[in-house]
Formats: sequence, structure tokens, C-alpha cells
Amino acid sequence: MDLSRVRWGAEKVTRFWADYVRSLRFPPLCLWRLPAGLARALLRAIWRILKRSAVWFVTESPLAEPRRSAHRPLLRLIPWLLVTAAWIAITLVSVASYYASILPDPREAMIINVPPNITILARGGEFIGERGMRRAYAGYKDISPLLVKAVLAAEDRRFFYHFGVDPVALLRAAGANFRSGDVQQGGSTITQQLAKNLFLQPKRTMSRKAEEFILALWLERRYSKREILELYLNRVYFGGGNYGIGAASHSYFGKDPKDITLAEAAILAGLIKAPSYYSPNGNMDRARTRAKSILRVLAESDQIDINQYAEAATTKIELKTPPSKPGFGFVADWVAEVTPMLTAEASRNLIVETTIDANLQMSARTAVENVMRTKGRTAHASEAAVLLLIPDGAIRAMIGGRNHAESQFNRAVRAMRQPGSAFKPFIYLAALENGFTPNSQIDDSPVDIGGWKPTNFGNDYRGQISLRTALTHSSNMAAVRLVDMIGSRRVAEVANRLGVQSVRNVGPTLALGTSETTLLEMTSAFAVFANGGLGVVPEVVERIKDSDGRVLFERSAASRSRIVSARAVSAMNDMMNAVVAGGTARAASLDYYPAAGKTGTSQRFKDAWFIGYTANWVGGVWMGNDNASPMRGITGGSLPAEIWKEVMLKAHEGRMPEPLPGTNMDPALLQRAAEAIGIADVPARNPNRKREPAVQSQAGLQSASGGVVR
Repeated sequence: MDLSRVRWGAEKVTRFWADYVRSLRFPPLCLWRLPAGLARALLRAIWRILKRSAVWFVTESPLAEPRRSAHRPLLRLIPWLLVTAAWIAITLVSVASYYASILPDPREAMIINVPPNITILARGGEFIGERGMRRAYAGYKDISPLLVKAVLAAEDRRFFYHFGVDPVALLRAAGANFRSGDVQQGGSTITQQLAKNLFLQPKRTMSRKAEEFILALWLERRYSKREILELYLNRVYFGGGNYGIGAASHSYFGKDPKDITLAEAAILAGLIKAPSYYSPNGNMDRARTRAKSILRVLAESDQIDINQYAEAATTKIELKTPPSKPGFGFVADWVAEVTPMLTAEASRNLIVETTIDANLQMSARTAVENVMRTKGRTAHASEAAVLLLIPDGAIRAMIGGRNHAESQFNRAVRAMRQPGSAFKPFIYLAALENGFTPNSQIDDSPVDIGGWKPTNFGNDYRGQISLRTALTHSSNMAAVRLVDMIGSRRVAEVANRLGVQSVRNVGPTLALGTSETTLLEMTSAFAVFANGGLGVVPEVVERIKDSDGRVLFERSAASRSRIVSARAVSAMNDMMNAVVAGGTARAASLDYYPAAGKTGTSQRFKDAWFIGYTANWVGGVWMGNDNASPMRGITGGSLPAEIWKEVMLKAHEGRMPEPLPGTNMDPALLQRAAEAIGIADVPARNPNRKREPAVQSQAGLQSASGGVVR
């Protein structure tokens, strides 16, 4: 067989079928290439028209004649810039049209996503309060014009003059941020904020910013300025669980939006920038300062006259007390604040079950009222705050101030104050983790560090003493020397690790507790010693359910990780037990119940603290004045310890004493305690309880009134 002829035949067949397939593809290709070619021709025609028009405008038109010869090199660039701008405009219009076809009507979104009511319950289902009240949609005509002016002055002064994006504001913000070296201002318009709130996730990315830009253009194209402002005011968050002007005006002032005064309008407008920071419930002075800046803008732009400004700036703001059970106002406010952080926005009403014990809450309130009523005026002390936790961090009672109706500022959570000597346990813990022991010797004599010469309280010095003795009597000299040896940075790291996140490395003065913190952080940090060294996150919400009973959030029952060694916890409990048994906190000693803790007093008696704990409970008390004026000789071991003891005795009713983690308790004392509370024949040791290695007492058994082994 002639193989060459066979190969020639196979190649011919292959070419035939290839030509046949190409012929079949020709009609579809023609159908596709025809519109594609028409589109290209159209785009080229548009390009030529734009280019020729731009060239004519800048070179041939009468307006260009005087400068044509002098600026010809620069004029050549103008057509390209004009064409580029035209294409950008075409692109934006196309994208906005696309979004218009796929996005829902914002009015429908407003109805669907109306914020829910929040019903707050104590442990056992007892009603505490209600927040975030649902209100009807407020139309533009139902909103006070003064409120509209205040919001525009605060958020978008050029709202009625831009097209959804304000280039002037963007340039102003960019300049301010460049000069400060940080992000100090934003250039987002009200339309952009509405687009973000309605359709976008809270992510700080360039793609999200681009979407926000495009959506703002679409909103401006679809709705009038008044409609956009109406949608915005019914959607924006005003703090305290209040979304929309209807909920905010009723929650803060008990009024409809149309009845809001100029002074109240400035307060509400100021909330939008930072709802928690400028909350009048949290800090009225700060809220009024923000409101005055808004009023000044209105006056300078002639939207109000000088008499209106003066009247609004000096008017006393009367806040409506939110509905809650007496004694639970601070708890309800805080729960309403943290709930949105724990759940995605829900359309149904929410039921929040808290960790609060109603009986202990009322006991804490009574203890504060009794002491403040009988001794507060004499002591020149106007406020006090109390926190009671169990060692795993669940909050059982919280008193944020003397009277919630008079001031909604939560001093237990928000007040930043100097802890004084209450900070010293973190210094001693750092020392223990660096090789010291409770019996290590330290010099308690005057010290001079770079010209700084701190003193002991009462100028009392003891020479060479052990760390246990130094902490028992709150020696400032020992604390200063320990910080000098260990390093203030290391001490700040230990405090941060235990949960005191606000403390910063301020240098040698950190030894005296000069870095400000909150009662919540301090109390939860001491809970680490009470639970044997496990990390603690203070929590007030146990469970969140919607109106259909679906669980949206539940407090984690997972075990915490260890952040302090068992040996260090044992030594710290031994030393702080001595503070209560025979040191600066003797007034806090509990009958039969081993307790530990630390007092703290800031300079000139501005703040008085006592943070203490047992094996079952952790409590913290702060006392002082909101204006930081000094009290009359009040220390942490006086009135704060008295309040702490009253609350703790109530919390321990019916409970058997237990030794602190890592310490032992004398069996004879345990038996006497059992008999005192009506329980007999109690075994000296509980075989079911897991115990850490113990530190034996250094000073022996205290009397029953002290009830502790040091």
C-alpha cells in the first residue's frame, strides 16, 4: 500500500471538516461582531465629538482667544481631561442605574428594620427595665426645624448644595488629617452615611468606600434632599439603644420630635458623632460642650440670633428618667448599650436575661444610701459606686451612683479615676513572678528617684520589712522600690493581662496608682485572685432571646485559661488576706469568712477605693466626687470598706466559709462558723472540692471576729 497517498487522503479529510466547522461558526460570529462593531463605532464617534468639542472650546472659541498663544502647551492637555471627566460621568451614571435596578426601596427597608424594644430581666425573670423603645416613623413635617438645622450644622453643613458627595468637605478633612498626622475628621455627607447605614457592612475598606460613593449618587438621583434627610433621621443611631429621632427624643426627653427645643436639638445632634462619648446620661458636661459648639455654628451662619444662642446655651437640660425598676437604672442603661454589640440587628423585640441578682442589687443600693445619707455630707463625698461579681466574672450587682434619677453617669463602668494603693497588688504580683516571695525583704525608708520624693501615709517608716508586711500596711516606699527594680513597663503589662486595660506605663509614679482606670476593670482583675488565677471577662448579659424564643446570644460556659500561676495566686491571697486581717482594711473583716483585698486612696483624698474578695464573691467600692474635689479624710479603709462589708455579709448569708484559693482554713474555725449560721457536724474538708497547693498561715489563727488565717 502506498502510505504517502493514505496520508494525503487523511489530511484532505481533516481540512474538509475544519473548513466545514468554520463555515458553521460564521453566522453566529457575524451576529456577534455586528453589534460589537456598532458599539465600537459609536464609542469612537462619541470620543471624536468630545475631543473636537473640547479642542474647539479651548482653542477656537471666543473665550479661548486671549490666552490661546500664551498657554498652548497646557491647552493641549485640557481636551484629554474633559474627555476623561465625561467618561467618568458616564461610568457613574451607568453604575448608579445598575444599583437602582437591584436595591430595595429605602422606605421599605426603614419599615422592616425598625429597632426593637429591649425588655431587661434579672436572674429568675424579674423585670428590671425597658430600653430602645420602638417608635413610629417620623415624617419630615413631624420633625422640629430646629432639630434639622442642628443636625445639618453638626454633620453636613453643605447638605442642600452638594450632589451626595462633598468635594469641599473631603479636601477640608484631608487637610486637617494631614496636619494632625492622624484621622481627625471625616468627609462623609449625610447621604453617604445613609447609604452606609442602609445597605453596607461596617468595614473600613476602599471597596466599601467606593460603594458608599456610588450609592450616595443613586440616592441623590432617586430622592429629594428632604426625603434623604427624613430617611437619615429615622435611621441614625443616637445611643442608649435608640435608632431614629422618634426613639431618641422620647428616650432622652419624653417628647415627640416636633416638640424638641433648640437646646435639646443641639444635644441630640451632638450624639450622632459619638453616641456613647457624648451621651448626656454618661457625661452631661461633655454633651453640653458638644451642643454649644453646634449652637455656635448655627449662630455664626445666621440661622439663629444671638438671643436664641444665649438662651439655648444656658438652658438647664432636663432628661427623662428611662422606665426601669427603682434601683436598677444603671444596670438597664448599660445592658441597653451592650446588647447591640452582642447580637446582629433584630426585627423582633428582644428579651435580655441578665446576670443580676435582684436581692443583692437592692442590698447594694441600700448600703450606699445608708452610708451616703448618714456620713456622706460630713465626709464631703457626693457619689459612690459598687460592683459585686462572682469569681467567673458574672456581675450580680452594680450601683453606678447615688441617684440614677439625678445623674445617669455610670461611675462603676465609665468613671476614670486614680486607684491609688488599690493598684499595688499588681506590683507585688509582678515581683512574685520575678522571683520574689512574701518573705523577701524590702527597704521601707524614704526614697529619691530623680528628684521625686514620695512619702508613706502618715510619714510612718519601718526600715527592712517583708513584702507581706509592706502590702499589709500599704508601704509606698516598698512599692516605689519594687517598681524601680522590676520596671514600670512590666507592672503595666501585668495589670493589662489581668484585665486593667486602661492602665498605662506612666513611669515611677505608677507605684502609687496614678494611671486612671475604672471600678469595673479593677474589680474584675481582683476576681482572678478569687478564682485561682483564671482569666476573667466581666459580663452582665446571660442570654438574649427574640420574641419568638429564639436564642440570639448566650454567655459562654467554657472554662477560662490560666493567666496567673497557682503558686503566685496562693502567695497573693496570703498577703492580701493579711491586709484585711490586720492591715489597712481591718474594717472590712467578715465574721468567719476568709477575705482578702486592698484599700486605695488617691492624692488629697479625691478617691477612696476598696476591692476585696472571698472564695465566693468579689466586690469593689469607689467613693468620691464627680468634680474631683477632695473629701474630708476618707480613705479606702473607712466608708468604702464599710459599704463593702455590708454588701458582702448579705451575699454570704447561709453560705459555709471556704478558704481562699491556695490557703488553708483551721477546722475549729470552720466548725464554729457552721454553728454560728445554724449548720452542725460539718466535715473539716470537702472531698469534692479541687484545691490548689496551700500556703500556711504566718501569724496563726485570728479571732472569730477576724475569721481568717493570715
